[in-house]
Amino acid sequence: METLAVDHPLVAHKLTVLRDVDTDSPTFRRLADELVTLLAYEATRDVRVAETTVRTPLVETGGVQLASPKPLVVPILRAGLGMLDGMTRLLPTAEVGFLGMIRDEGSLQAQTYATRLPEDLSGRQCYVLDPMLATGGTLAAAIRLLLDRGATDVTALCLLAAPEGLRYMEEAFADTGTPVRVVTAAIDARLNEQGFILPGLGDAGDRLYGVV
Repeated sequence: METLAVDHPLVAHKLTVLRDVDTDSPTFRRLADELVTLLAYEATRDVRVAETTVRTPLVETGGVQLASPKPLVVPILRAGLGMLDGMTRLLPTAEVGFLGMIRDEGSLQAQTYATRLPEDLSGRQCYVLDPMLATGGTLAAAIRLLLDRGATDVTALCLLAAPEGLRYMEEAFADTGTPVRVVTAAIDARLNEQGFILPGLGDAGDRLYGVV
């Protein structure tokens, strides 16, 4: 598994404001959207393309276009929805699937409650959106589901990652022949006893949409 923590001053600036407890939900949503677009730029460096020819106002010239099958973007509900617009802004022709997963706060194990994905993902590049890579259980379960359906390349975009979650992911996909990557704005210090990232930014879903 490959991990990339994006080192860019704009990423660091937006993440700093997201961490601030006084940042309200509208501002949090806007900054998360902007931050995801910056992460998506790095996450799509290996997106598959095919050569093509276009005519400019002057001559014909060679270029590239996204190859088929189209990439699949998969936000993990509910917090992943706050990352969707930022991702599809960069990949407007991508298809979108949805995966509903929740972490049991007692066992910290992920449970799937909704799936809206193609049954056959053979040959597909997938981009999973999950704001917080904490224990790694939820993200690993989501990626396994995609691999089981035939995905050949999976990249996860996370606003923050914890070392414990990254270690879990490394172990979970150590023997997987399929490329698995994590692109994040920062790797934080650790998890607390409740499984939250420290220093973190709190519960991403609550800060995006309020406490429900």
